[in-house]
Amino acid sequence: MGMKSVCISRSARILLGLGLTLLSFASDARACAICFSGLAITPGQKLDAADEAVLATPFGSQGHFRVIEIVKGAGAVGNVIVQPGLAIPVADAVMSVDGLTVGVGEPPKLEEKPLLLLRDTVSETWTSLGAMPAAYAGWLRQLAETKRSGERPKRIWPQLTLTSSYLSDAEWRVRVAVLAPQLESPEPLVAAIAYGELSRAPYAIARLLKPSLEAGQIAAWINDPKLASRRAAYTLLLGIAGGPDTAVALEQQIDAAMRTRDATNLSAMLAADLELRGPRRVDWIEQTYFADRQRTLPEIRAALLALSVHGSAEGTVPRRRVVEAYLYFIKARKPMAGFVAMELADWEAWDATADYVAIIRSKSVRDPAELFAILSYLKLSPLTTAQTASLPSTDQQE
Repeated sequence: MGMKSVCISRSARILLGLGLTLLSFASDARACAICFSGLAITPGQKLDAADEAVLATPFGSQGHFRVIEIVKGAGAVGNVIVQPGLAIPVADAVMSVDGLTVGVGEPPKLEEKPLLLLRDTVSETWTSLGAMPAAYAGWLRQLAETKRSGERPKRIWPQLTLTSSYLSDAEWRVRVAVLAPQLESPEPLVAAIAYGELSRAPYAIARLLKPSLEAGQIAAWINDPKLASRRAAYTLLLGIAGGPDTAVALEQQIDAAMRTRDATNLSAMLAADLELRGPRRVDWIEQTYFADRQRTLPEIRAALLALSVHGSAEGTVPRRRVVEAYLYFIKARKPMAGFVAMELADWEAWDATADYVAIIRSKSVRDPAELFAILSYLKLSPLTTAQTASLPSTDQQE
């Protein structure tokens, strides 16, 4: 029993370490990894998960609400909900990848706006997402109707996301078109719902918004200190909406960050720059972040994350070019080679097989989580069935 407990404990530590190392890449098989960590449940996901959603106004004694709009479910206008304790969350809460953070505005008075109330058939209790005018009921219905299937994304390992809803690419195309006009709506809850869904939309889908985006407006959002938690997503949008002048401004910011080794928002800036400059900018990333030994670990991770977003999107920068950059990274940074192993496996890019076999045999990688990732890649690779027979198994590594 004692030995079994030790093995389980060691396995848990290895899995946790690998999860933390690869969290940026594994949070959601579809979501943009720069914008969405998978550790926050967005208001839109809660709406998707609910069986019923209504707008209701308080009346009479405390805890009594009258339904004035049906968003989803089988309820009826005029129904009365009796549930003490329902309250309005902070009106200006801001959705970020870390969850809801308090804004600076005043919460609305209870009688001014109806509440958006949700209920699922299991708990049979109502919860409040906050307040918004009844005029947004149609928009909420449009948003809810974009989720029609039960499709789940292709599974990658480790699957660390806590998301409660998944959409197909076709559903996402409709959803982003619905949410885009409400980005930074004057209504805080509407803005939070719109941003939350944008933050978890696949980057390839977000690129479809280009015709409707205004670079000047997005730049204003990026520079607004009240929207600091949303800066990464809006930086990506700026790369989609911007032009040559945008690229020049971004590169000035990247150069300033390099001088101070500041990785704040760096992954988003690099990804936006790649969108604007195209595949030729990948050469610069290889030389600047992978070959330069002065770069810090956060800077290297930011560069990998920017490449990951483009590799998943198969857009301006082809996945093949991203794979080549990963192969360059593996050769240039052998002790960190495991950082990209699981994503290469997810893409079924087996070009790294020989390099990973050599790395395992040379014991260049010491971190157990990285070793586990590399060995998992090699066990999946169809190119090394014979070679990996002589390698330690993932169980032995534990």
